[in-house]
Amino acid sequence: MPEVPARLAELKSYLDTLVQRFEKPGFIPDDPISVPHAFDDPRDQEVIGLYAALLAWGRRQTVLNKMEDLCERMDYRPFAFVRDFDERSDARALDGFVHRTFQPVDALWFTKNLSAALERHETVEGIFADHLPAGSSHAGPAIQGFSTTIMEMDARTPGRLQKHLARPEAGSACKRLNMYLRWMVRPGPVDFGIWSRIRPDQLLLPLDVHAGRQARALGFVERKSNDWTAVRRLTAACKLLSPDDPARYDFAFFGVGAHDEPLADEFTGGNRLDRSSLPTDR
Repeated sequence: MPEVPARLAELKSYLDTLVQRFEKPGFIPDDPISVPHAFDDPRDQEVIGLYAALLAWGRRQTVLNKMEDLCERMDYRPFAFVRDFDERSDARALDGFVHRTFQPVDALWFTKNLSAALERHETVEGIFADHLPAGSSHAGPAIQGFSTTIMEMDARTPGRLQKHLARPEAGSACKRLNMYLRWMVRPGPVDFGIWSRIRPDQLLLPLDVHAGRQARALGFVERKSNDWTAVRRLTAACKLLSPDDPARYDFAFFGVGAHDEPLADEFTGGNRLDRSSLPTDR
């Protein structure tokens, strides 16, 4: 690990303390990651985890209730349901499933196309990792490849499904897909660590309104938009603190934001980092 400047070392120590506080099994029950944790088979975990991540917006309890509904519709066998999905006999199981703007037509086409993608790539990990070039420094190409694959599996796929499949090339922060990759790739008491073809050092930070607020308060990000560029810059800064596992700091940013707690004064306001001294990309 390269030498970390003294000021950054102090901030690292502070953030590491927050990670240690929030990255515990007690984090799981109230978070959407609890949905895949309810399954034992890694194939079920990666499939239902994908749905849970894509639908993880709005009130967390509402998300959990909707996912319970979806699991029941899949007869609590998500991998088998998707792998063997036959529109003629199985589409009715998704009739009426709605979560905010995710409508039954989205559930049908996402499931139908995911099933076809599984036939081609064998696993959800394969859908992502088959698009990640050797030597890639980050998982952006895997996210882009996944979203493009799902949209292009069937020429009749309605364009409206695209809004649920974020793409780096469109400038999106890809928050939910970055979060999903964190779940699948990182080992630990919260994340699963069941994938091997994408490394923890290739993960990018999930960035939303709450995480962005914390990152800006500390000086990690100056951009006003929570976009792909901001994600790359935030991740580059976190790699200075933990080159092998930058996404671990998601627990610090999200944990403080979710609990509506103030960050330490010694690292915010006039004491925040000078962003110009940090890398813009890595």
